[in-house]
Amino acid sequence: MSFRFEHHDPEQFRRKSRFMAIMVTAQFAVLGLVFSQLLTARFGSSLAMNAVGVLLGLLATSAMVAILRQKPWLQDQRYAWELKHHLARVSAHLSTLRTAGLEGHDPRALDLLAFYHQGMQQLSELNGRTTDDDSERLAERLRVRKIRESLNMPAEVAGLDPQALKRFRDAH
Repeated sequence: MSFRFEHHDPEQFRRKSRFMAIMVTAQFAVLGLVFSQLLTARFGSSLAMNAVGVLLGLLATSAMVAILRQKPWLQDQRYAWELKHHLARVSAHLSTLRTAGLEGHDPRALDLLAFYHQGMQQLSELNGRTTDDDSERLAERLRVRKIRESLNMPAEVAGLDPQALKRFRDAH
């Protein structure tokens, strides 16, 4: 399944992220306490019963997040999670990608590097951070863009085909 870049409103994304973080934290705290109280009332007070109560609270909260995550109103949160996942997979191979793309001008590596830089830029925008503080990454992004243009490749990519990363990894 390929990943395509999408546009999401950064302010709405941050508002939903804060809301979800507060709700999930509150639910975990309440459920952990409720389960702990129920278990200690039934089986007696002990560290083990409190720990089991907290674990049950964590499991119930995790189940709720897994169910809610599929709801359409959390599509931007799901998108950001998938973007982070793909960026982590690509960043695990950055040294090889940099060697093949920046030095060897390998089009596959340049596509993956372009995805990495576009994804990091979009993630920074969604989270309300600036990328101006990382001059090395900005310089590399410009270098990738210039090399892509010199090879008559578009400056940006539309997304990521996970199989492209696998094929690159197998080749190198």
